[in-house]
Formats: sequence, C-alpha cells, structure tokens
Amino acid sequence: MIPASTHPRQTSPWQREQADGYLRPADLLADLGLTDILATRLADAGMLREFPMRVPRSFARRMRHGDPNDPLLLQVLPLAAEMLAAAGFVDDPNHEQHAQRAPGLLQKYQGRALLITTGACGVHCRYCFRRAFPYADHADDAGRWTSALDTVAADDSIEELILSGGDPLTLHNARLQTLSTRLLPVRHLRRLRIHTRQPIVLPSRVDAGLLAWLTSLPWSVSIVLHCNHANEIDSEVAAACAQLRASGAVLLNQSVLLAGINDNADTLRALSQRLFDCGVLPYYLHLLDPVRGAAHFAVDEARGIELMDQLAGTLPGYLLPRLAREIPGRKAKTVISAGLGRG
Repeated sequence: MIPASTHPRQTSPWQREQADGYLRPADLLADLGLTDILATRLADAGMLREFPMRVPRSFARRMRHGDPNDPLLLQVLPLAAEMLAAAGFVDDPNHEQHAQRAPGLLQKYQGRALLITTGACGVHCRYCFRRAFPYADHADDAGRWTSALDTVAADDSIEELILSGGDPLTLHNARLQTLSTRLLPVRHLRRLRIHTRQPIVLPSRVDAGLLAWLTSLPWSVSIVLHCNHANEIDSEVAAACAQLRASGAVLLNQSVLLAGINDNADTLRALSQRLFDCGVLPYYLHLLDPVRGAAHFAVDEARGIELMDQLAGTLPGYLLPRLAREIPGRKAKTVISAGLGRG
C-alpha cells in the first residue's frame, strides 16, 4: 500500500466494476442457469479460503448461458477436482523462491528481471502458477518497491524490467506513475514489459489515465496479454487492444494449453486469428505449470506437439505461438515447437 495521501480520492469506473465482480460460485452459477448442473462439482469451502474465486462481470457476460462446459467458465470456476492430489504438482512449480534477488524482485534469466508489483488480480484463474505464491514474503517498504528498484538500479546488466504480480494493471494509474518515476534515473533500462490479463477480463481498465501513462514512458514498451480462447475477445476487448496499440506499445499474447478449454487445433487457430484481428501477435502457448490444484487442466507434451503440427499446416508462421514450458534452472523457457507455418 502507498500512503493514504497519495491515493486517488475517488475510485475509477474500472475499480468499481472490479469490486463488483463475482466472489461466490453460487452467484455466478445462478446467473448462468447452471446451479442444478454444477453445484455438486464445486470445491469445498477450505479450497475457496485458500484460493478464492474472483470473476469480473464483464468476463462472465461472455460465458454461454446454460453451458456447463463453457471454456471461459471452466477457467475460473472452483471445482472439486482442485482438491485431488497429483504427483509432481506443487505450490512452487517454477522454483521462484530460489530466484528472489530482493523482496518483490525475481530474476531467472540474463538481462531481465521481474517485479512483483502486487498480489492482486482482476480474475483468479484456477490454473494460475502463482495461486500459492507467498506474496506477503515479497512485500517491501509499504508497497513502494524500494529494495527491488535499488537492486535494478545497481545492476547494469538488467536492460528489461517485467511488471508482473498478481496483475500490475490492478494498480491505479497514480501507483503506476510512481513506479515509472522511480525508474527514470536507471540509465541502463531499455525495455519495460507488462504482463496483464486486465484488458481481456476487464477492458474498462484501459482508461485515459492508463493510456496517458503508457504514452509518457521513455522506454520501449511491450504488453503481454493473457488470452486462452477466442470467446474472451468481444468488441470491448478489441477496442481496448486498439487503444493500447495506439499508445505505441507492442501487443503480444501468451496462452496456456488447457484440457477441455483450448486443446484442439480449431480453437487455437481461431484464437490466433482473432488476436491478430485485434493487432495482437501470438507469442507463447505454455504447457501447464504443474501447480497444486491444477492437474485436471494438464495436456501432455505429445498432444501439444501434435496440435502445433496441425496449426503449422493451416496458419502463416507469424500466427503460430511457440509451444514452450518452464523448466526450473534453465536459462530460458524451453521451446518445444515453434511450428513452421505456410510461410
């Protein structure tokens, strides 16, 4: 938290919309007409205390009424399957606790570091690899990131800072401005990367203040969105992407390969095409990080390669994401298949 005196006196429309999201599975199922179908498949209260549900209403409006297999619903609905133990699925699948250089600062790869800007997200995806992340252990200086930013400033090998979380765009524009102002004296910083799902699940977050902040940044800026299915992109999301693009940022997308949601070639093809229509380039298609509670989403590597081969026969190379996985200790993500495409 920053001091109360620097908080905006009034909340923004997107903040009110975010606060008004679904927090109880029963409410979401009732509005989707699914109470009788899915109520018995929900996770118990203990799992919900450990990893609560949070779903923006704008995202829920894109779900199909009466469809228990809706691909957006399945990403966010806490199911009893999360409670089943699975070998190899752990709280810290990417060994991020070993990558901490300062409170809130992780570095796994040469030349770039990741700042945990906040523990908050606009949506709680049930497959999230940080669903058990100890955010309290990474808090620093009342949320002003002093130790982390001092570490970045002192290391001239760090040319790119990745803003992550949580979701950095759950922070108010004033907080983002505070952060970028603190970074201005860091002469060796060349690139700023923002990993966010907010423009997808809560497109109202892309407001005039955010766009003004992005336009003011002196670094090359890339925004890595997180979208898994073409149905997530409605006209409001498309408009938000157009505004982000107009700010000068490069827009990329990373998806997670999820069983029952996007694990077929037609779905992945439609996603790549819809993203490109919105000016977003497919970047990574991640194999699931084996985080505890998410084993029911897993798709094996062989199936992932098969899907990439199918996509490569029908899409140009620039619409093919790289199939990749995170292997702790490696110096970069492991690319399993980049596809060749039709040229």
